Amino acid sequence: KKSNIFCNTIAPIAGSRMTETVMPPDLVEALKPEYVSPLVLYLCHESCEENGSLFELGAGWIGKLRWERTKGSVCREPGKKMTPEDVRDNWDKITDFRNSTHPTSTTASSAEMFNILKDLENQKPSRSSPSSGGMDIEAAKAHRAPPTEFSYTERDVILYALGIGSSTKEEDYLKFLFEGAGDFCVIPSFAVIPAFSSQTGMMVGGMPGFQIDLTKVLHGEQYTELYKPLPPRATLTSRSRVVDILDKGSGAVLIVNVETFDEKNEKVAFNQFSTFVVGAGKFGGKRNSDEAKPTANPPKRPPDASISEKTGIDQAALYRLSGDRNPLHIDPSFAAMGGFSQPILHGLCSFGYATRHVLRQYCNNDVSKFKAIKVRFSKPVLPGQTIQTDMWKEGSRVFFQCKVVENGSISLSGSYIDLHEGGAPTKSLSSGSLQTDALFNDMAQRASSQPELAKKINAIFLFEITKDKKIAAKWTADMKTGGGVYKGEPKQGKADCTLTIDDGAMMDMAAGKLDGQTAFMKGILKLKGNMMLAQKLGELLKPAPAGSTQTSKSSSGGSSLLSDALFEDMAKRAKSQPNVAKKINAVFLFDITKDGKPAAKWTADMKTGAGVYKGEPKQGKADCTLTIDDKNMVDMASGKLNGQTAFMKGLLKLKGNMMLAQKLGSLFGETSKL
Repeated sequence: KKSNIFCNTIAPIAGSRMTETVMPPDLVEALKPEYVSPLVLYLCHESCEENGSLFELGAGWIGKLRWERTKGSVCREPGKKMTPEDVRDNWDKITDFRNSTHPTSTTASSAEMFNILKDLENQKPSRSSPSSGGMDIEAAKAHRAPPTEFSYTERDVILYALGIGSSTKEEDYLKFLFEGAGDFCVIPSFAVIPAFSSQTGMMVGGMPGFQIDLTKVLHGEQYTELYKPLPPRATLTSRSRVVDILDKGSGAVLIVNVETFDEKNEKVAFNQFSTFVVGAGKFGGKRNSDEAKPTANPPKRPPDASISEKTGIDQAALYRLSGDRNPLHIDPSFAAMGGFSQPILHGLCSFGYATRHVLRQYCNNDVSKFKAIKVRFSKPVLPGQTIQTDMWKEGSRVFFQCKVVENGSISLSGSYIDLHEGGAPTKSLSSGSLQTDALFNDMAQRASSQPELAKKINAIFLFEITKDKKIAAKWTADMKTGGGVYKGEPKQGKADCTLTIDDGAMMDMAAGKLDGQTAFMKGILKLKGNMMLAQKLGELLKPAPAGSTQTSKSSSGGSSLLSDALFEDMAKRAKSQPNVAKKINAVFLFDITKDGKPAAKWTADMKTGAGVYKGEPKQGKADCTLTIDDKNMVDMASGKLNGQTAFMKGLLKLKGNMMLAQKLGSLFGETSKL
């Protein structure tokens, strides 16, 4: 610039000899080089002072691009080796664009880096200790706190159950809330209560080598293992010891193991508390420990099941009566000191909610199926907010995470519950049998009598049957491994396609009264996995239980197309909203293909008022013709397939005035991505 030299860069999209062989003539015409040259001429003119910039342009549109950088985070400390864990622990800050900057040059970018380096050089490696006596990890680990006794009765068991959300509104509430019930039992997460009392007593009483400021203590993670169900009343003895202390920089993590024994000195439970002590770090200790029970991330697929439950406004006030009397959960002034606008819910209360949800979903509330639970406490929950537990089952382990519905924050993460072998999905939530029981029994007989069906279908289906919007039963149709049709989840492998549908709607669809495509488009039928496999179910569904020989169109593999329902919906939309025609003012012809062959033609006449109908235009010619595969058409209309991407990949072919295709969003509705 000091030599009066200005330099800018353009990234044009323009028609050329190279692109004319791959782009339709109309598109090449719309991207004339004449629409690029005016910007070049202006940038070269002496009156233009723009310098060092990048511009994207095409078809008369011009936009300027710029760099954007997050505020970032320093991931190392002086005198310490930087590790991948340091990057992981700072990842949220590294990727947070809320306070981003926009460097205008490499000089400006480098200057910021030099400032960071200077700050690091001015820091001295810190070995600060949390107490005047210094940190002595080995002394803390060698310490053995006196055993603590914890006696409880049915009253304490019921009070705990109420504290973690048990309600008389539940179908089998008596087993948790009435001591006179024949199957009265203790919710497994109650095992944390005597252990909590023991480890808290050890921290309050003090230990050599590590003095703790209890006002700076946060519960980080929790592991609880039960060796046998707890009795409704007992006197238990717990023994606590420190197994490791980790240096996390901004604080220290104290790992405490607690073993709990009954009156016969038999071990009934094991707990591990990971407690974060703010400001006690930077003593030069290790960051990880083999003693710590690991967390585990859930599978990368949608949850297998979810349960949402609203907490009570007095939930924390109720739960604290089970032993955790921390004023943070009841006194607004203490909550404010901790940085919260109001008292928060105990993390172990959410821990109890999650335990109840998994027991309900996969164990039919059979507490003997529970083996162990591990959670990480991530974000607080306020009393009155809704806890949603998302669950994924893999063998005998149920991965889960808890989310606050009102704000979307994850309160429990990296969590799982291990079940004893035999843990299975819950039984029907509804009273009495379901209509579909007869249907699936008929399917089972049909699959058994006609083994050739398995070869023809070659897939595993899981049916989630609902009643009153709750999962009431699950059935598997294993047409791959020869397992047949049976109640429950797949015994071998995973489901290739999962169908979630109401009991009555399933009967209607099997009898041909409800079209499968219509059910899917209206949200009555939900599909997961390989949705196209659902078309093979016709062979298994017929004949219907009532003796009907019909099957649903969606699964019959007949002449109907997926896009038929879409066009029928478009026809209704065009008829009910005449203003849409005025807005579009064009005639479209849709050539729908299947397996590479023409399958149907539909016209959307938004010019003469004829509406949407099957066949070619009855009046005049189409202004724009779209040729597209049946499934791709449905995906494009629902937003799963971007129209521009489909065109560039050759999945969508256009003839005539292609620019008119951009107006189709008004006809498709709000879900269109054209």
